[in-house]
Amino acid sequence: MPGPLVPLLHEVRHALARLIDEGGEHRIDLHALPLDATLIDQLLAFIGRGEVEARIDAMGPTRVHESAIAGVWIVDYRDADDQRLALHLEIATVPQILRTDRATLNAGLQRLDAGLAGAGDPSPPS
Repeated sequence: MPGPLVPLLHEVRHALARLIDEGGEHRIDLHALPLDATLIDQLLAFIGRGEVEARIDAMGPTRVHESAIAGVWIVDYRDADDQRLALHLEIATVPQILRTDRATLNAGLQRLDAGLAGAGDPSPPS
């Protein structure tokens, strides 16, 4: 493992331990660090690739995949031209970008209620 990556991997290790012990999540912006493309590739190869991946299409594609280390996610933000905007390691049970916020949940409930009302259901579920 190249020397510049060792402190970063220790940061990941401590963040993962904190996630396990306290539930605290952590995000590392790899582009904010003095890492060139070769070191980033070596880091990604070291942490490996897990079984889960997702793609979000909002203002450009965002690709999310778990690493081979449970709780360590790679979030690759791209613009509409597929140029990388940011690359994060996120130490969490589920990456923030995949979570639904309360406003979106409420909008979903309203949409479901409207659909049920249009289907002849006189009262939306409570």
